[in-house]
Amino acid sequence: MYRRLIAALTLFSLSASPAVTAEPSEALLREAAELRDLALAESDAWRHAASLSTEVGPRLAGSSGDRAAVAWALAYLDGFGFDTVIPQTVTVPAWERGEAELRITAPWPQPLVGVSLGLTIGTPADGIEAPVVRFESLAALEAATSAMVRGHIVFIDEKMERTRDGSGYSAAVAKRSRGPSVASERGAVATVIRSVGTSSERFAYTGTTRFAEGVRPIPAFALAAPDADMLARQVATGRDVLLHLYSTARQLPPARSANIIADIQGATHPEEIVILGAHLDSWDLSTGAQDNATGVAIVLEVARLIAARERAPARTVRVVLYANEEAGLDGSRAYTAAALEAGLRHVIGLEADAGAGRVYALNSGVGEEALPVVEAMRGVLAPLGIAGGDNATRGGADLSTLRDAGMPLLRLEHDMSTYFDVHHTVNDTLDKVDPETLRHAVAAYAAVTWIAANVEEDFGAYPETVPPVDPAASGN
Repeated sequence: MYRRLIAALTLFSLSASPAVTAEPSEALLREAAELRDLALAESDAWRHAASLSTEVGPRLAGSSGDRAAVAWALAYLDGFGFDTVIPQTVTVPAWERGEAELRITAPWPQPLVGVSLGLTIGTPADGIEAPVVRFESLAALEAATSAMVRGHIVFIDEKMERTRDGSGYSAAVAKRSRGPSVASERGAVATVIRSVGTSSERFAYTGTTRFAEGVRPIPAFALAAPDADMLARQVATGRDVLLHLYSTARQLPPARSANIIADIQGATHPEEIVILGAHLDSWDLSTGAQDNATGVAIVLEVARLIAARERAPARTVRVVLYANEEAGLDGSRAYTAAALEAGLRHVIGLEADAGAGRVYALNSGVGEEALPVVEAMRGVLAPLGIAGGDNATRGGADLSTLRDAGMPLLRLEHDMSTYFDVHHTVNDTLDKVDPETLRHAVAAYAAVTWIAANVEEDFGAYPETVPPVDPAASGN
């Protein structure tokens, strides 16, 4: 059993102390290499991902599955060697997908495969039927006049490019997160988009859409790629194309969820926190194996390996399993607000939320004086085939709120070439996860975390020179 938290968290400054430029000691690098090799040989993160996927499954924020995931985490972490494990209450939106039906009614009737976008509203009981107006991109819709859109169902037919670094998703996701709002502003009655994904299989991708303040919400759907092709072909004939849409999606009252905060207390600098983040929730279409049971599994296995070492880390290693990353970052905001109020000092953060592809690079967002430490980390990762990186990472979504408060970041880059074949779909299941590749990821995360938790040097503050991104480009 882990020891329970019996005292309030100590107040410390979130900002970094003055940094000293130096490299990690040879002894520390040897320890990190030993932990890397141990993880590569013996770690079993797949078991944790299997447990979460099998015993809980879908865990949409605010749902019974979400509550089961919190209970699972509190029970499952017993025996991992954490000094404290506590839930942090988070209020989250609750939404019910319900049923959806999409079909072309003219000129050539065809049923379509699609899903409601997350947090969208449903249609009237008899559905919506209206002519379709197609735009090849969100930019084209933004350039359109209200006269072109009013009374129509907007179809945004923008394709996503397959990339190793996930940049194709960043470029395409705004059509989902902002497209329906832009369409509504111009008088559309509903929106359908080509799914934000790279699979040509006949299933659709969900994900959150958001309406700007003062904009009337309208029903919004995503089409499977072959069905988007079908709709585009009919529109291309120049004939009037009519769509019939039906959905029972609805908002529910806000619900209670929780972040799970688990600490391995630092031996000499317990007030300095190295945070490992991963979100516990998932979308409701699948068991959320890669989004994000594997991320949860990676950070838990890293913590288990560190807790089992004879010597405790110098700094506190904190795992946070965040609530509701998918539909609003409520867990992230709640954690950071409490941390800022308490004056906690987060030395550096690392997030696992990029699927289960092979890690190929280490990127950072640290003070210039800390770059020799990052380079030393890359040296330890080299035997894993992990090479290079830059100092311009924006990190993951859940750590973005701490990043915006100045916390520096490390990011292990996973190969995301096939991740968006399953992301946010019914196909995000455990059979797509390779245990050996997951073990490789644990080895990388463990080595980097051990160095970060023990190096004498500071990591400075997050660099102000890293350019900001459009919030819509990091949409969930």
